[in-house]
Amino acid sequence: MAYIVVALLGMAGGAFCVFMILEAQRKKLREQKEEHQASSEALKIASQAYSAKKAVFEKELAQFKAAEAALASSVVPYRELQDENAIVKRDLHNLEVHVRKLKLDQELQRKTQETLDVKVNDLGSRYLKENVKWLSSSLNAHNFANCKQRLQDVIDRCRGIGFDVPAPYESLLHTELRAEYQKVVRAAFEREEQARIKAQIREEQMRQREIDRELAQLEREREAIKAALEKALADARGQHSEEVERLKARLTEAEEQSKRAVSQAQLTKAGHVYVISNVGSFGEGVFKVGSTRRLDPHDRVRELGSASVPFPFDVHMMISCEDAPTLEYALHRKLFKVRINKANPK
Repeated sequence: MAYIVVALLGMAGGAFCVFMILEAQRKKLREQKEEHQASSEALKIASQAYSAKKAVFEKELAQFKAAEAALASSVVPYRELQDENAIVKRDLHNLEVHVRKLKLDQELQRKTQETLDVKVNDLGSRYLKENVKWLSSSLNAHNFANCKQRLQDVIDRCRGIGFDVPAPYESLLHTELRAEYQKVVRAAFEREEQARIKAQIREEQMRQREIDRELAQLEREREAIKAALEKALADARGQHSEEVERLKARLTEAEEQSKRAVSQAQLTKAGHVYVISNVGSFGEGVFKVGSTRRLDPHDRVRELGSASVPFPFDVHMMISCEDAPTLEYALHRKLFKVRINKANPK
C-alpha cells in the first residue's frame, strides 16, 4: 500500500512535473503564437506596403519604358549622323564659296558703282555747265522766265540721274543767271538807245534833206513867180491888172512857206506823232504808234504802207508837237504791257 501510495505519489509528482513541463511549453507556444500573430500582422502590413510600392514601381517602370521607347525612337544611327554631317559640311563649303562670291561681286559692284559715279558726276557737271553756258548765250530781255525754268529743269534732270546739285550751288546758278539777265537787259537797253539815237539822226538827216528840197523847190517857185510877176508888170506898163495881183499873192505865199520851212528846220524835235492801223495786214484792234518829223507826216505813212505791208495804213490820229520823240517814247512806255511785238521794242 505504501508502495502504491509512493507509486501514486511518484506518479502524481511525475504528472505534476510533466504538467509543469508541459505548462512551460504551452506558455512558450502561446508566446510563439502571439509572436507569430504579431509577425503575421506586420507581414500583412508590409505586404500591403509592398503592394503599394510595387504598383508605384510598376507605374514608374511603365513610364520609364515609355521614355526609353521614345528615346530609342529619337536616337539617330551613327551612320546617318555621319551622312548628315557630310551633307552639312558640303553645304557649309558651298555656302562659304557662295558668300565669297557674293563678297567679290559686291566689291566689283562697288568699284563699278564708283566708276559710274565718277562718270555720272563728270557728265552731269559737263551737262550742267553746257546748259548754263547755252542759257546764258540765249538769254535776252524777254525770256528770263523761260530760261530760269529751263535751268531748274536741267538741275532736276541732273539730280534724277544721280548727280547731286547742292542747294547753295543751285541758288548761285540762279543768282548768276539773274546777274547775266541784268547785263543783257542793260545791253539791250543800250542797243535800243543807240538804235533810237541812230534812227533819230537818220530822221533828222532825212528831215534836213526834205527841208533842203522843200526850200529849193520854194526858191525855184519864188524865182519863177518873181520872173512871171516882172514880166506881167512889164506887159501891163504900170496898169493895174488881175494877173499881177494874183502873182503877187503867190509870191507872198511862197515867201511865207519858205519862212515856215526855215523855222521848222530850226526846231530839231518838232514833228508829228501818228496812230495808224492796217486791218488787212494785222487784223482788228492792232495799232502802230510812231513819230515823224517830215514836213508832210502823211509821206511817212504812205512810205510805211508801200514798203512793208500789202495794204495801205489807216490814220486814226496825227498829233503835232514840239518834242515828237519824247511823246512817242512816253506813249510806248504807257502801252508797253499791251504791245504785241515783244522781240523788237522799236
